[in-house]
Amino acid sequence: MEQKNLFLAIALSIAIVLGFHYFYDRPRVQQQQAQQQGQTTTPTPGAPAAPGAVPGTAPGAAPAVTAVRDRAAVIGETKRVKIDSPRLLGSISLTGGLVDDVVLKDYRETVEPGSPRITLFSPAGTEHPYYAEFGWTAAPNGTPPKLPDSTTVWTADRDTLTAANPVTLTWDNGAGLKFTRTYTIDNNYMLTVAQAVQNSGSAPVTLYPYSLISRTNTPVVLGFYILHEGLLGVFDNSLKEYTYANMKDEKTGAVKFPSTGGWLGITDKYWLSALVPDQGEKVEGNFRHTLRDKTDRYQVDYLGAPRTVAPGASAESKGHLFAGAKEVKLIDAYKDQYNIALFDRAVDWGWFYFLTRPIFYVLDYFFVLLGNFGLAILLLTVLVKAIFFPLANKSYKSMTAMKKLQPEMVRLREQYGEDRQKLNQAMMELYKKEKVNPVSGCLPIVIQIPVFFALYKVLFVTIEMRHAPFYGWIHDLSAQDPTTVFNLFGLIPWTPPHILMIGAWPILMGITMYLQQKLNPQPPDPIQAKVFMALPVVFTYMLSAFPSGLVIYWAWNNLLSIAQQWFIMKRAGVSA
Repeated sequence: MEQKNLFLAIALSIAIVLGFHYFYDRPRVQQQQAQQQGQTTTPTPGAPAAPGAVPGTAPGAAPAVTAVRDRAAVIGETKRVKIDSPRLLGSISLTGGLVDDVVLKDYRETVEPGSPRITLFSPAGTEHPYYAEFGWTAAPNGTPPKLPDSTTVWTADRDTLTAANPVTLTWDNGAGLKFTRTYTIDNNYMLTVAQAVQNSGSAPVTLYPYSLISRTNTPVVLGFYILHEGLLGVFDNSLKEYTYANMKDEKTGAVKFPSTGGWLGITDKYWLSALVPDQGEKVEGNFRHTLRDKTDRYQVDYLGAPRTVAPGASAESKGHLFAGAKEVKLIDAYKDQYNIALFDRAVDWGWFYFLTRPIFYVLDYFFVLLGNFGLAILLLTVLVKAIFFPLANKSYKSMTAMKKLQPEMVRLREQYGEDRQKLNQAMMELYKKEKVNPVSGCLPIVIQIPVFFALYKVLFVTIEMRHAPFYGWIHDLSAQDPTTVFNLFGLIPWTPPHILMIGAWPILMGITMYLQQKLNPQPPDPIQAKVFMALPVVFTYMLSAFPSGLVIYWAWNNLLSIAQQWFIMKRAGVSA
């Protein structure tokens, strides 16, 4: 009966997930996209042109590149201001004032200590151009003044940007306008960019500040339904997410989002670049996609409110650039520090947001206590079992009673044969007489399904779990078990294909699942019994590709359930 309940619980959970997607999420996304397709990015009469849309050299339009070159060589071709903060390395190009060289000090590509550090930004001309640009643009009507663009050569007041020393760039257009741009960086991943323009001419000038992030070439994405990778932002407290495929499908190549404050950026699984305007300023946010020489280019940008600069006066604009790892506590701290609307949604918590975030914080608290996320998962499992203990206890008592009734159920089946109606009626009378609820066995499983999904989400999307070791051969709890039974767990010098990577922990999980099944009442139907006995094998194979931390959770949960159920059966005098 428990196996049947397990099967029903799994089927029910899948139905709920698919039903939510089909009847709620899918129509919502389609409606949202339909509304956005009706929008246009063409400036209305008298409105400013968006970056990349003004006559002449467009802000945000990087110079054409004929060939991909070595990253270090490209960086060495221009004068630069170095970035050397506690957690970032890189440089700002004095040509264009672009933040186009950012490397994360604390993160590497693999678990090997000597593997390359994570490179986030790279300049145009490299294999994967990815950078941030800031500037001013003018209204499309009239003759615009000479403004700084991606080819402008700035002058810096110092050689290195550090957490203690900001850097100010200056440029004079020779026609009465002097531009300054001051970069400040904190001890983590947030840069503050303050732009100013001073008018020493004889006529007022109206300018619009802009900020953009540009990414050339479509990056390799995991393509998992539960994870968003691509363009995202929050506009008027509403989260908008567009994958790279979504942007390619946009007929106009752009989507516009008027907003007060908010933020927008481009996200990978663990890394984020994001622009944060002044939270009280009205801005026009944009997601863009262009195709040039068969090369995809993605851009997020926002255009600020106009600044009219009278002769002898000046105007300013300030915004922020986040470029780094999506560390949960850090993202939350920035959200509070700068009052950034829904900045915590940069981490893809998913549908079970209300459950996923608390589970992460509980795990993180246990990690601080124990110093290992694997041990934290084990302790979390104990906590979950303790919370559901009364319900599970009642359920296991019911299953114990069911097992005690098995001989009688077999007798009834033999007595009534193929008369299903009389057999069901007799069984219901038996359940009523013995005060047994045959459905109660699945309740603990159904209730823990959201916990299982939420833990999977935490292990999959949070960078804190990335490269987090356990003991023995588990060096990354967010990755699958690296061992496999098909080379005797490394004893045979052969690497099987990925489909045969069935590691030690999934096998241990399958064994515990089998042992737990042996404690449960067996289905009276022999065919049904064989089907349910095959479930441990099926789940072993399925979970072999899941994060090892999740498999450890399931195996440990099974062991605790076996201990609890065995104790109840022993007290009831029922043989295992």
